[in-house]
Amino acid sequence: GQSYEIRMLDNRKLGELPEINGKLVKSIFRVVFHDRRLQYTEHQQLEGWRWNRPGDRILDIDIPMSVGIIDPRANPTQLNTVEFLWDPAKRTSVFIQVHCISTEFTLRKHGGEKGVPFRVQIDTFRENESGEYTEHLHSASCQIKVFK
Repeated sequence: GQSYEIRMLDNRKLGELPEINGKLVKSIFRVVFHDRRLQYTEHQQLEGWRWNRPGDRILDIDIPMSVGIIDPRANPTQLNTVEFLWDPAKRTSVFIQVHCISTEFTLRKHGGEKGVPFRVQIDTFRENESGEYTEHLHSASCQIKVFK
């Protein structure tokens, strides 16, 4: 539930991708499992979490703290995903909240066990001719562990 800031920066070199000048881009944030072993069962793991925590989300945007994000969305069926539009020319900071802890996905739950590492993955897209954000521009990720 703690809010963490991620600053969105335009890292193009001079003259690179001039077609996005003055345009918005879309970034999609996901919290996924870092361990390959858990990636294979991610769907079942997330369904189990949903069953135990009805109505809760794994990932949210702290909208009041965020700056420069446009049309933030959280799909009700994708508990680990949020998305928004932003202008690369303007200062943009998104504050995210992760609502699950790393030990919720370990086999034994006695306390004291090592939690599973998550990864925050950010994929950014530009608009195509039909107005859909499908043209991939950039991906970034970092590993996180969430504890109480």
